[in-house]
Amino acid sequence: MTFVAAPARLSTSSATFEQDFAQRLHWSADTDAAIEQRVADILADVRQRGDAAVLDYTARFDGLQAATIAALELTQAELKVAYDSLPAVQRNALAAAAARVRQYHEAQKKANGESWSYRDADGTLLGQKVTPLDRVGIYVPGGKAAYPSSVLMNAIPAHVAGVGEIIMVVPTPKGEKNPLVLAAAYVAGVTRAFTIGGAQAVAALAYGTATVPKVDKITGPGNAYVASAKKHVFGLVGIDMIAGPSEILVLADGSTPPDWVAMDLFSQAEHDELAQSILLCPDAAYIDAVQAAIDRLLPEMPRAEIIAKSLTGRGALIHTRSMEEACEISNRIAPEHLEVSSNDPHRWEPLLKHAGAIFLGAYTSESLGDYCAGPNHVLPTSGTARFSSPLGVYDFQKRSSLIEVSAQGAQALGQIASVLAHGEGLQGHARAAEMRLQQEG
Repeated sequence: MTFVAAPARLSTSSATFEQDFAQRLHWSADTDAAIEQRVADILADVRQRGDAAVLDYTARFDGLQAATIAALELTQAELKVAYDSLPAVQRNALAAAAARVRQYHEAQKKANGESWSYRDADGTLLGQKVTPLDRVGIYVPGGKAAYPSSVLMNAIPAHVAGVGEIIMVVPTPKGEKNPLVLAAAYVAGVTRAFTIGGAQAVAALAYGTATVPKVDKITGPGNAYVASAKKHVFGLVGIDMIAGPSEILVLADGSTPPDWVAMDLFSQAEHDELAQSILLCPDAAYIDAVQAAIDRLLPEMPRAEIIAKSLTGRGALIHTRSMEEACEISNRIAPEHLEVSSNDPHRWEPLLKHAGAIFLGAYTSESLGDYCAGPNHVLPTSGTARFSSPLGVYDFQKRSSLIEVSAQGAQALGQIASVLAHGEGLQGHARAAEMRLQQEG
């Protein structure tokens, strides 16, 4: 079967560009009402029946029968066996990727993840105490998709942050366990792992059951049911984000081999039919060359049908007036992955304000960031890079303010607090401050 990928050809010089551009970017984050109701039912059932409900849904959705959830827990020995059983090339690659991710997040922790304090001249101490979360849950996709890289990117920053327990859930339809995923859990320091998934796994982590411990935060990607469940339990537990389809935006000056850029566009398009791949370039001939590369390379791709639907439905090759204009449009999009495919990427990087991750230069393919460069691949999507950041050590820490007021300091602060509290009509606040004022004479 022949698949055709026809990303929209747009030009910023066109009178209809703004309308065409907005239509191409539009993506609804609204979850189907039927999914919302089904997820609400699953959450309520797990909250009420605990382990029994999780077992019922695991049997129904994953075709995995078990008498107890304890039977679905993966032991540390199993994780190590999975690691030891890998071919040496996979084992070495996993260990090397984990080491780089750990090194990056260790540096991140040292940069801004420590407690601090100082004292005023009157002896009052002010500061902030940074402490790790006690227990977090990480959701790892299973079934058709098996992502050991997701284990590394979620578990390692939590481990570096000092989280006490890391609980992993991963669906294993029909009982099929992916050795790379289990090995990644072993390498990343996962504490406990259960072969459960879907909304029921999110519910088990959020509410706790007789077997699955209640966590403080849930991170990790999943399907629409998982995303909806995370949205429902937010507030009871923390979550990382509600992620939309994957995105890549390539800013190209025409200096990179067109085949490289075409494959970079494929790298996100192959995720999902709703994934978005966009090229911005001021060279029309180069855009033609990239389209020709797409046509030539697509037939050899195993996921050609998904790529074709993604590029045709949501992809775009946009001819801009200049690289400066391309940077301005990129900021409007605020993409998840942003490649600056240029001979001089550092010329354009200062113009780029909004992106989950910025990949500088022709040799920096987005896929290297996905697996082993070091920075986290859990990134904001759907334009949320305007106000959100990649997952990191800071997501697994919390901050408590430290205040120790000296007797001398209480005299000045007490008078200020008293005035403001009376102004708000909160006499208890005012009197608590006033009682600590030393009486003259």
